[in-house]
Amino acid sequence: MSLFSGKHRTGDAGEAAGASAGDLSHPVGTEAAAEAPRSRAGTFRGGGAVANIGKSISIKGDLTGNEDIVIEGTVDGKVDLPAGQLTIGSNGTVRGEIQAKSVVVVGRVRGNVTGSERIEIQGTGIVEGDVTAPRLVVAEGAAIDGTIQMGKQEASSAPARPPTPGGEVRKAG
Repeated sequence: MSLFSGKHRTGDAGEAAGASAGDLSHPVGTEAAAEAPRSRAGTFRGGGAVANIGKSISIKGDLTGNEDIVIEGTVDGKVDLPAGQLTIGSNGTVRGEIQAKSVVVVGRVRGNVTGSERIEIQGTGIVEGDVTAPRLVVAEGAAIDGTIQMGKQEASSAPARPPTPGGEVRKAG
């Protein structure tokens, strides 16, 4: 029988092609199946791929990529997603520096967080480190133990110019 008939038969050939044996809550080929991972973690732009790190997963080392990532487990190391959104879920913990286009903290971060576009710290979110982004949303109940720096991020971090002779002061920019 087919997976679409509403009856399930173990070992059916359609099972391998469309869904795993334990995951029949969303029929294959439906819009609900495609939206299931995103609806659990939030809204992601463009409908692209979302990588999920489950709550039983622990990673020791750096994490880099160009996809949106949801962390429900533990990451000990630097997270670098220059073109993606990083979501630290309610069970998620990151111990290390974070750099991403957009960051949403629902869980816990111990390290500096830099968002090139935006950072959102929800009511249950805890950040123990410095936060840097041009746009910042902090919900009531969120905790930040560090400095907050907001403003446009420059493409290159040029060192400050030494004072000019004669005491002349110039406005940078």
